[in-house]
Amino acid sequence: MKSGRGKTGRTSKTNACIIGDGAMGTLCAMILAQGGHAVRLWGRRPEHIAEIAAAHENKLYLPGVRLPDQIIFTSDDATAFDDCALILCAVPAQYIRGVLERLKNHIPFRVPVLSVAKGIENHSLLRPTQIIQEVIGERPVAALSGPSIAAELARGLPATLVVAARDEHLTGRVQRLFTTNHLRIYRNADLPGVELAGAVKNVIAIAAGILDGLRTGTNAKAALLTRGLVEITRLGVAMDARTETFSGLAGLGDLVTTCFAPAGRNRTFGEYIGRGLQPTDAAARVRGVVEGIATTQSVVELARRRHVEMPISQCLHAVLFANKNPRQGISDLMGRQPKYEHVRAAPPAATARKTGAS
Repeated sequence: MKSGRGKTGRTSKTNACIIGDGAMGTLCAMILAQGGHAVRLWGRRPEHIAEIAAAHENKLYLPGVRLPDQIIFTSDDATAFDDCALILCAVPAQYIRGVLERLKNHIPFRVPVLSVAKGIENHSLLRPTQIIQEVIGERPVAALSGPSIAAELARGLPATLVVAARDEHLTGRVQRLFTTNHLRIYRNADLPGVELAGAVKNVIAIAAGILDGLRTGTNAKAALLTRGLVEITRLGVAMDARTETFSGLAGLGDLVTTCFAPAGRNRTFGEYIGRGLQPTDAAARVRGVVEGIATTQSVVELARRRHVEMPISQCLHAVLFANKNPRQGISDLMGRQPKYEHVRAAPPAATARKTGAS
């Protein structure tokens, strides 16, 4: 993948440390290194890091992609963050807390963190950037999200992503760092919306995969995506996100990609269920973490607390955790009370508090 810069260019070099040696962590290391930046890629398993370093290829998560020679691969907690000016967290949402607890004594104070995780932590119901700040302290945080199939990006196929933060300086910096001739980065100030969209779309993607496994057809899948986006938006607005975020790259864009990508983990997991496998057996067949499984639990609990109607997510929860038959789930959804098509946002947080929502 050649990394020609777009019109924005790059005016300075950055020392970056990437936490996580999965597909997205590896891809981001590759993009930054090709832009001339000093990059360390940290992984918790020394044997996997040694294998990547020897081959300059992540055969487990990004096979067939040659990684730049200048990337430093390490599993040494103490030296991973030497002279680091930017940290990128590429750890699945349910593991962020544990990994950062291990590393927090070595992470420099106030260094900004960019998250590429897409999930909501069980129990705490926190988004990735919230977990990061809770564990390693207040600092500038951002989320990079959108339609991002790592294998396609690594091949240099055109793509667009969005970076969100409350700090405009940080979003501008990330935009400059990751913009290339084939990767366009947009900025967004709605951090909660971008993170929630990226998380909940994995829930809908599992449901889309189930439809694929059941061979219910294109009409059913189109309906699922449309009504799924309504659910994502309802929950997001109830949590103070902006409605328009969900029609953008982090919302509709990522949802479409995840629900149709043949190799997508969440969609593939759902397809196995649609073909008749139990959730545990389906998960065992998918390489890597299927973020949508745990996120389904978090989303249903958030919907309960915020009094948000999310029938698709609730039905999927019953399939995954209460042995509901997927075909019965479809029948239940189709048999719901007829109504007007109307995207009604959940009440703002202030209104919800007045009515007893929490």
